[in-house]
Amino acid sequence: METTEKQKMLAGQLYLASDEELMRDRKRARRLARIYNSTTEEEPEKRLEIIQELFASVGPKVEIEPPFFCDYGSNIYAGNGLYMNFGCIILDCNIVNIGENLLCGPNVQIYTAYHPTDPEIRLSGKELAAPIYIGNNVWIGGGSIICPGVTIGDNTTIGAGSVVVKDIPANVVAAGNPCRIIRHLA
Repeated sequence: METTEKQKMLAGQLYLASDEELMRDRKRARRLARIYNSTTEEEPEKRLEIIQELFASVGPKVEIEPPFFCDYGSNIYAGNGLYMNFGCIILDCNIVNIGENLLCGPNVQIYTAYHPTDPEIRLSGKELAAPIYIGNNVWIGGGSIICPGVTIGDNTTIGAGSVVVKDIPANVVAAGNPCRIIRHLA
């Protein structure tokens, strides 16, 4: 049996995003995000229902300030106590596993997607994606970018404007471009 483009995408292999199944899945996510982004602060129950339909799983307490955007939604696994401020984006072409009590400032971007550096392969239209794991009790400051394949440990703070290109351990404050450990927490 032949491997589907979706299976290749989730396995971290080169895949074609123009595949019909993937395009259908992205349209579903865009429709749900559009509906979510048109809700008001007076509709928390409706917002929760939409996010529960959009994400693979999410805890009962979630607050995502519109506008919010994602590629598929179905590859996002979020624990309880998720808070994302205005303008957050998750490109979930691979698994995004978010622990409990993640706080994100405005315009945080979480990218599992990336493109080949070889121009010949890139011009073929093939893409790549690597999973992202974010631990419990993490705070990601506004404007930060979390790059493909990164793990952020429990109880860690990522400073505003950081570009996280490699794993950040638990119990640290890290910031910068590229993001580096500034201090360890006791």
